[in-house]
Amino acid sequence: VWQAALSALNPNPTDSCPLYLNYATVAALPSRVTRHNSPSAAQFLTRLIRNCLPGGTNRCILMVCERSEVFASACAIARAFPLFTRRSSASRRTEKRTVIVEFFLVGQNNGPVELETLKCLENATEGVRLAARIVDTPCNEMNTDSFLEEIKKVGKDLGITPTIFRNAELKEKGFGGIYGVGKAAVHPPALAVLSHTPEGATQTIAWVGKGIVYDTGGLSIKGKTTMPGMKRDCGGAAAILGAFKATIKQGFKDNLHAVFCLAENSVGPNATRPDDIHVLYSGKTVEINNTDAEGRLVLADGVAYARKDLGADIILDMATLTGAQGIATGKYHAAVLTNNEEWERACVKAGRNCGDLVHPLVYCPELHFTEFTSAVADMKNSVADRDNSPSSCAGLFIASHIGFDWPGIWVHIDIAAPVHAGERATGYGVALLLSLFGRASEDPLLNMVSPLGCNGDSPEDDMGRDSKRRRLV
Repeated sequence: VWQAALSALNPNPTDSCPLYLNYATVAALPSRVTRHNSPSAAQFLTRLIRNCLPGGTNRCILMVCERSEVFASACAIARAFPLFTRRSSASRRTEKRTVIVEFFLVGQNNGPVELETLKCLENATEGVRLAARIVDTPCNEMNTDSFLEEIKKVGKDLGITPTIFRNAELKEKGFGGIYGVGKAAVHPPALAVLSHTPEGATQTIAWVGKGIVYDTGGLSIKGKTTMPGMKRDCGGAAAILGAFKATIKQGFKDNLHAVFCLAENSVGPNATRPDDIHVLYSGKTVEINNTDAEGRLVLADGVAYARKDLGADIILDMATLTGAQGIATGKYHAAVLTNNEEWERACVKAGRNCGDLVHPLVYCPELHFTEFTSAVADMKNSVADRDNSPSSCAGLFIASHIGFDWPGIWVHIDIAAPVHAGERATGYGVALLLSLFGRASEDPLLNMVSPLGCNGDSPEDDMGRDSKRRRLV
């Protein structure tokens, strides 16, 4: 029966075959992928698990793959099992569902999976599911107070006390972006920071996450078809929280700060008006011409804080920033904008290695930043011409509050489209951050999937992207 199933499979891009009256299913992933896809075919894997996994409370997944694809495959499998639900049937269920995942390695270096590798996969997949749970949770539960509790839980687990600025304190300290966006909401805005500062660290890294727990658009209000789903606007902050927890547990050798810019973009008597001018933490003034372009305002405060107060050498911000991102790079690839070409290449390769795909945007502030010209302030917050690379422009707004002449490395990841697949969050960004910064980890698996520190791609790597042996689930 097994041999008959194998001969029946013809993945294009995937195929499956039931075995033994549907007690089991064998499924094949694509035998070929193109250069802008991940060799792991992670997106297809998540889809296969959701569609083909037999029912029951105790289930087993056997993943046949090469060692280089273990990390991406594990994260892809985790996405198929979201944590959040409010279905009444779930609360009545007495038996707990258990899913066991086994890896059978083929190809080179196909020995058994080490215990430390399994621990890394456990931490990474927990991070993915944590991020997805936060993004899936609606704002009546996941408001700024609740998000701060999630941050405190992670901090307690890691032995870190977060630094938190809230409400009027934000205004006093000059965080005009975060305060201006969130001041109309019932639950006040906040800036929270988790800091990991080990002995012997040689550089300081800051991850800055957009945590808009709900985005009505403010007074520039969204319509009835575009507002549903805006609970996902905290996807960047959620990914950074999940990644921070996982990467610290795996041993991170450099200083790492996770900065969470939390606010609800609400409508009320205190809401920011178009034409209002805010002074942001960078000291720059911003004339508001669109209250629905709020993510860049909170992130501008976050990255300025990372530079001025945290002394970061590398600043990465992650955000569900623009609807135009899905048009520019599609539903599966996040968009990367950076002042450093090496890091642009590293982000793309890290995405292929971990399954969180990334594609570059145009970085050209001398041509694009004029879109924000204001007659009465340093800049406006939204572009004059929405047909002129709006995703690039939105990222440049954030960079301007660090300074285009800043000598450090700045990376902006816009995850508006890949943060969800249909009505479910994907936990996008956790695997990408773990892979991208894997060289700063003590874990051998994260070192293997990290592109930084490598001397370019080998010819075998290039060939492997376009031709893969069939893999089975």
